[in-house]
Amino acid sequence: MILDRQKRLNTSEIRVRLAADDQVNNLMSMSEDDVDFIADFINQMQVYEGAMYEISTKLEILDSEFQVRFSHNPIHHMERRLKSIDSILGKLDRRELPHTIDAIRNNLFDIAGIRVICNYRDDVYSVANYLSGQSDIQVLRVKDYIKNPKQNGYRSLHVIYSVPVFLSSGAYYTPVEVQFRTIAMDYWASLEHALRYKTDLPDAKLAEHSQTLLDCARSLQNVETQMQTIHRDINGAPHGGEAPTATQDSPIRDK
Repeated sequence: MILDRQKRLNTSEIRVRLAADDQVNNLMSMSEDDVDFIADFINQMQVYEGAMYEISTKLEILDSEFQVRFSHNPIHHMERRLKSIDSILGKLDRRELPHTIDAIRNNLFDIAGIRVICNYRDDVYSVANYLSGQSDIQVLRVKDYIKNPKQNGYRSLHVIYSVPVFLSSGAYYTPVEVQFRTIAMDYWASLEHALRYKTDLPDAKLAEHSQTLLDCARSLQNVETQMQTIHRDINGAPHGGEAPTATQDSPIRDK
């Protein structure tokens, strides 16, 4: 099952939002070339959307193959989303970057995103590695927060892939950030995200809940390990192995 967190591109909405941006207006008025920045932005977002759909299709095919070969679907569901215009412009501002297409292409690698919710930890690594091994995909960056959880207990495998999007003018390799996690990891992360943005709680209560969530993360990890062992004994699907590795050097910076 695939859940789309936003509707497909709404060009009218994009035009209205960008037309209100001061940096975009200054850029267009100063440009010596007769270039419609808004049209370029829409075209670029179409490429990101295409890359997102390319990756999700590959994941669906892998999931179907696992069902045929092992009578097991490793993917419980997927969620797709494109960053909103406000999120894109806000991230450029935080990095003190101009509101230009080049700044977006060269610095933002998570505009297209997919969250892959798997049933077991083995499934996370198996799906990520099979996807990484496809000949038309490049792995730009890997961050394994399952093997090395964040201090707050967050666990997930983050991989930025580059996939070709074929347009009438040629192929464009485009980054897509994929977050692989189990159902339990996603359940925990959703609650932690809600707590992080719950600003009206007293500091003491926030600290208490944060510690409780850290304890829960450790408990969930132990439960998942036990359930994974049982699953291995009753199912012939391959073990997950290690996280994929980057296939080329990349200028990607940490967020």
